[in-house]
Amino acid sequence: MSNSFEIIERVGVSNISSSDAIKKVVKEAHEESRVGWFEVQEERGRVTGEGEIEFQVTVKMGRKLD
Repeated sequence: MSNSFEIIERVGVSNISSSDAIKKVVKEAHEESRVGWFEVQEERGRVTGEGEIEFQVTVKMGRKLD
């Protein structure tokens, strides 16, 4: 068994909250291959043309290599 990790970085998006964006992106990555840890790198947002707020988060995640 390896003691190495693979690092991936993804951007999550939600119209609900930054917390929801984090949960969505980590859960999606975990469904593909088990995530061991995650770290929020950046939070930002925008206002859409329809006036809705969109939350965006950049998340770094680590996966243990087999």
